[in-house]
Amino acid sequence: MNQYLLSVYAVEGQANGAPATAEEMQAFMGRVIALEEEMDRAGAFAFGGALHGPDAATVVRGGTGRDKVTTDGPFVEAKEHIGGFYVVNAADLDEALTWAEKVVEAIDHDIEVRPFRATGRVPAGGH
Repeated sequence: MNQYLLSVYAVEGQANGAPATAEEMQAFMGRVIALEEEMDRAGAFAFGGALHGPDAATVVRGGTGRDKVTTDGPFVEAKEHIGGFYVVNAADLDEALTWAEKVVEAIDHDIEVRPFRATGRVPAGGH
């Protein structure tokens, strides 16, 4: 089984489907919970999460033999940023794209799908 990162793209200051009322938020969360339960039942759900906005980011720069420098905010100025993600188990890219389509339907945000490269290291928890 392969793993794929489904990156949720958001645009700072743009609603892009984000709930505005308590009722819309409840409906949104209902769709997200239903999707995650479906992923879990299918054995596809590995991990997921939402991220704070880019204003909460800290960038660490430097490398071997260079001083390390930390700065507030994203490395690149951009309107679009990763707002959250899922890591899914999928047999192939087509299956991962099917999950991505379901995420788009549930949350109304664009999704980037990217395969993980196998490192040979198994994290604690056994995934």
